[in-house]
Amino acid sequence: MEHVPLHSKTIEFLSKRPQMLIGAGWIDAASGATMVVRNPATGERLLDVPSADHVDVDRAVQAARRAFDDSAWSRTRPRERQNLLWRLADLIERDAQVIAELECLNNGKSAQMARLVDVQLSVDSLRYMAGWATKLSGTTVDPSLPLMAGGEFHAFIRREAVGVVGAIVAWNFPFMLACWKLGPALATGCSLVLKPADETPLSALKLAELVLEAGYPAGVFNVVTGTGLQAGAALTRHPGVDKLTFTGSTEVGKQVGKVAMDNMTRVTLELGGKSPTIVLADADLQEATAGAANAIFFNQGQVCCAGSRLYVQRKHFDRVVGGIVDIANGMRLGSGLDPSADIGPLISAKQQDRVYNYIETGRELGATIACGGEKQGPGYFVQPTVIVDVDQKHRLVQEEIFGPVLVAMPFDDIDEAVRLANDNPYGLGASIWSNDMSAVHRMIPRIKSGSVWVNCHTALDPVLPFGGYKLSGVGREMGAAAIDHYTELKTVMIKL
Repeated sequence: MEHVPLHSKTIEFLSKRPQMLIGAGWIDAASGATMVVRNPATGERLLDVPSADHVDVDRAVQAARRAFDDSAWSRTRPRERQNLLWRLADLIERDAQVIAELECLNNGKSAQMARLVDVQLSVDSLRYMAGWATKLSGTTVDPSLPLMAGGEFHAFIRREAVGVVGAIVAWNFPFMLACWKLGPALATGCSLVLKPADETPLSALKLAELVLEAGYPAGVFNVVTGTGLQAGAALTRHPGVDKLTFTGSTEVGKQVGKVAMDNMTRVTLELGGKSPTIVLADADLQEATAGAANAIFFNQGQVCCAGSRLYVQRKHFDRVVGGIVDIANGMRLGSGLDPSADIGPLISAKQQDRVYNYIETGRELGATIACGGEKQGPGYFVQPTVIVDVDQKHRLVQEEIFGPVLVAMPFDDIDEAVRLANDNPYGLGASIWSNDMSAVHRMIPRIKSGSVWVNCHTALDPVLPFGGYKLSGVGREMGAAAIDHYTELKTVMIKL
């Protein structure tokens, strides 16, 4: 196993004692508590970071409130907000390799893929959102008040920044998810408190360094590291937070939403998925097979919209599944620093056990493990796995596994394919593989999903909104739709 040497800046970052950014200062947790950050490829300790509690979260929210209510940031003009985001994007691009290596060491993903996907999408998203800073606008209207009101009236609607944003992100794309939330927040003039996932705080702390270097005033961006039970819960229930944005599991997202309502905090939730990949009989089978394999095995299957359910028209079922099995059997497990590795580790021992327990449940209930199905170490590896002979109502089909595990089932006609695709509590993404665009266009409105990809899967672009139906969440990331979630509308009526 050959590892690419780490960038000198990565080594320098790892050699420092990490601290949280609150206001203008780098500080430890008030309690002095720390928590261990591990390398999923080895299970070994990387370093310790502060473990924040409600005291630290309150300090961060107060710093964000001061920045929003009465500071240089509250008086920053749209062009300045635009230019700051562009500057931040430039700095991220400059340190792209360092960020990718931190993602690899902390998350387990391929450093090469992190640079091509995670970091590049982050840069593109920030540059896209920068443009919105100068394009926020309201409207004027001619009101139709009753004559008894008397006189003339002028009315207009302002769009204003929502205020202090609390952002909680998942561990599967730590840096990119942070940028997805930071971009619209800073473009609209909000301030932000970011709580990265327990397991993956490193790239968030690197992002904080770059935000300061870009020239943002103190308190505009704050990072508190800690557990969800301590720091995450404190941020969720803090009355000084005007808007919460959460990316993570549906189970935790429900709790966040319920707590947010106690303070009537605005909330957006980007949650789990169990996305179907549908291969029609006329599809390019070679392309569909490779696409379906990538849809589930990319990022070790730790993708909220991973194509974890495969439906293939019956006449081609064995051929497509056999092709995916061949691909899976040829994939090499290894560290994300090894450019020859195809599958990296899962995020933690807990996640490794969770994924493996799903596979074992399938075995016990008579499903066929077509390939893979085992866990390996050291590190938190699970072989790419394909499971067939599974009932549609089985847990393997209905629940999010969040690992490199594909369940595959045949269908006979398009009506059955649509019914099976929708027969699930999630609705985040779906893909259709076909060259019959007439059939595809008839299917798209029938699929209950926030995104539908045709002859591709998980194809994301900053201009396109991303989010889900049903248990997959509330609201949208990216695109113009995201701006709505970071702004409030104010109606003004003037009697002339």
